[in-house]
Amino acid sequence: MAQGAHRVTEMFEEELVKYTGAGYAVALDNCSNALFLALTYDKVKGKTITIPSRTYPSVPCEIIHAGGKVAFTQVKGKTLKGAYQLRGSRVIDSALRFTSKMYVPNSFTCLSFTGPYKHLKLGKGGAILTDDLIAYSWFKRARFSGRRECAYQDDNLDCLGWNFYMMPEVAARGLLLMQQFYTTKGKPLKNEDVELPYPDLSKFPIYMEEKDGK
Repeated sequence: MAQGAHRVTEMFEEELVKYTGAGYAVALDNCSNALFLALTYDKVKGKTITIPSRTYPSVPCEIIHAGGKVAFTQVKGKTLKGAYQLRGSRVIDSALRFTSKMYVPNSFTCLSFTGPYKHLKLGKGGAILTDDLIAYSWFKRARFSGRRECAYQDDNLDCLGWNFYMMPEVAARGLLLMQQFYTTKGKPLKNEDVELPYPDLSKFPIYMEEKDGK
């Protein structure tokens, strides 16, 4: 169990598990970093990952940062709605879907709580949903500079990581706002998928270029 203020973040994660039906949830500072960690853990380096041509620009960025290559499928219209799988991986971009019992088994489902259009508005935040205990344990430390959720003076620092942690004050707001997704009798409510316009990213060569490390 997390210690001190970190327990608040853990409590928010427990609420996400309860609402979404996932086995585990890991809260992060944004969905882009959630995608990066999920893709890194899923070992996409050298693989081609296919995504919709209209999506948020950070998605192809995180594929490339994780060592993968990007391919696009054309979509009708100029908008994206709900969730989609990053084909070639177990990762799901669910920035535009957040609803009761939404978790897809054997996936790394990435959530967004950033911006004015999301159902859970935390200013900035994200999460990874999974049912994989080993992956969950890695995500927990990878997002927190390799640390366990205790004072770093007391930690056995034996793991590398990134500074992607959701701060307890943000998690506290999330814990409070999660109550809007239940009736007064405690029944979980369904949310409609969000639909937003995005540019056609397949028109921008930067996402398609081979990366040689130079």
